[in-house]
Amino acid sequence: MSTKIIRNTFLEILQIGFAIFFASIGLKAFLLPNGFLDGGVTGIAILFSELFNLNISFLLPIISIPFFIIGYFHITKRILLKSIISIICLSLMIHFENFKSITDDKLIIAIFGGIFLGVGIGMAIRNGSVLDGSELLGLYFNKKYGFSIGSIILLFNIVLFCITAILISAEVAMYSILTYLVTGKAVDFTIQGFENYVGLMIISKNSGELQESFYQKIGQGTTIYQGVRGYGRSGISEPKEIIHVVANRIDVMRIKRMIEEIDSNAFVIEFDVNNVNGGKIRRYLSKHEN
Repeated sequence: MSTKIIRNTFLEILQIGFAIFFASIGLKAFLLPNGFLDGGVTGIAILFSELFNLNISFLLPIISIPFFIIGYFHITKRILLKSIISIICLSLMIHFENFKSITDDKLIIAIFGGIFLGVGIGMAIRNGSVLDGSELLGLYFNKKYGFSIGSIILLFNIVLFCITAILISAEVAMYSILTYLVTGKAVDFTIQGFENYVGLMIISKNSGELQESFYQKIGQGTTIYQGVRGYGRSGISEPKEIIHVVANRIDVMRIKRMIEEIDSNAFVIEFDVNNVNGGKIRRYLSKHEN
């Protein structure tokens, strides 16, 4: 394993650690002391904690189990393992940290609790992990029935907030909706959208091996251009294959590690893709091509 791969893995783990830290601040310093909910599995855990006076650090991993069972069939084992470890670490962080409530202003609590939690969730997703299992539920319905991930998550949270309004209070439910909206925007800002794509153009002496690895390891289709390598207007020229790939951001680090393993001298151009229509693209957290 090369030094670069080790460094990238270390940075990935470090960023997931920061993600857990930020999410725990949002929960422990803002939302939990004031009984505010977020959406998703975290919101369910907070609701149960408020209703039955149970410790959320134990509830969070237990409630996440059904969602991870769903994820087992739809995401890679690497992402699933990192997600399980991340949820457990978040629960431990919540249990042992001693952050005290910073303010009793409900608007500040909803906004900044949502920001910290959203940044944490977004950083985790960018590094191939999940801190809230509701995304996995959305992925399941997307693959089985064709519903969009965002629609399923929204419906899930509408039901959750309606239950909150009935069992706790309408005020808490409304502030929780505000928290959820802020969290969602913070997640979008951090990872630039669940379905944000990156284009990669790769020139390598091991083009055939890279193409096979894209299919076998990533489950990603490629487009091959026939190019000519040259120097200046009249320099030496030779034919070269150019691999063109469009991938979602959660797969980019995996792709870069794969390229590094096969050809550390490969020439790689990375660029933002504003929109993708048609074709076969690996979607957010998907195990197989969609």
